[in-house]
Amino acid sequence: MLCSFQVVQEEVRVSIPKFERVPLRLAVLISGRGRALENLIQRSEAGTLQARVVLVIAPSVRTPGLQVAEKRGIHIRIISPSDFLGESPEDQIREYSKAVFDACQACQVDLVVLAGFVGRLKIPEAFAFRVISTHPALTPAFSDAHLFGLQVYEAVMAYGVKITGCTVHFVDDHPHLGPVIFQQAIEVQEEDTITSLEARVFSAECFLLPEAINLLAANRLQIQGRRVIILPNSSPASP
Repeated sequence: MLCSFQVVQEEVRVSIPKFERVPLRLAVLISGRGRALENLIQRSEAGTLQARVVLVIAPSVRTPGLQVAEKRGIHIRIISPSDFLGESPEDQIREYSKAVFDACQACQVDLVVLAGFVGRLKIPEAFAFRVISTHPALTPAFSDAHLFGLQVYEAVMAYGVKITGCTVHFVDDHPHLGPVIFQQAIEVQEEDTITSLEARVFSAECFLLPEAINLLAANRLQIQGRRVIILPNSSPASP
């Protein structure tokens, strides 16, 4: 006789740190042109983002997006993974991450945003669920730890999928697979190139990332298991 059974895993409620001040103080990590950084700054200046950028961290003085921060007089830190040696790659990531989050603590940062950032971080306990990122695909698809930026679009196009999209998520020790806050599906059109597809995905990211920050600022996110629950305006963020 055949027997079947299901193992039901109890959903564990995870506490997200409650933010006490608005606007939130943001640190933004960049590796490229800083377009997502520019979007956040413009929305902050327009009063539609409940946060302001107080720190920008980049791996090199030649990072193009630093010009965005320099024009606004935002504090800049150059922290490169190559400056940190370790007996293993994990040791290097750990030392690099410590320097990044020490800089964030020195600037009294509330929330860390990875905006076009290429690299891995070890998230310290003090910043658990205080680091968010975007990924230009619908995770867990095309979410290899070594895929970033245009590499993701190349993989999407090469595989021939009909639907892709973007994800805004919390960051854990894997760069792309933390709990999902928002996702938006985007059709891959027959005539698409990497450039045209990237433009539509980035446009969606420019809307979703600020929305996620505003929900965090309002303490309206809660995690049950891996699910991120959006609470109504009148509901407290934690019991």
